[in-house]
Amino acid sequence: MSSQGSRASNKITDDELSALILNLQTLLPQPNRCRNGRESATQVLSETCSYIRKLQAEIDDLSERLSQCLGSMDMTSLDAEILRNLLRQ
Repeated sequence: MSSQGSRASNKITDDELSALILNLQTLLPQPNRCRNGRESATQVLSETCSYIRKLQAEIDDLSERLSQCLGSMDMTSLDAEILRNLLRQ
């Protein structure tokens, strides 16, 4: 099979793209949604990127706070290992 043939089979139709954008839009928090429920794909993708950056900042903050808490705790190595395993899940 040629590379052009395999590329053609991987193309997303306009309907599929619209469905993906609508699905992505449902994952965004309500305050970010347009009042009429319809937003451009560009707007949905931009809001999604902003939301992901916000979530990453929250993760970083929580990780830092957790590290500070763990650093101030007097734990046995078994307690620390149990906690590490829980956090990996």
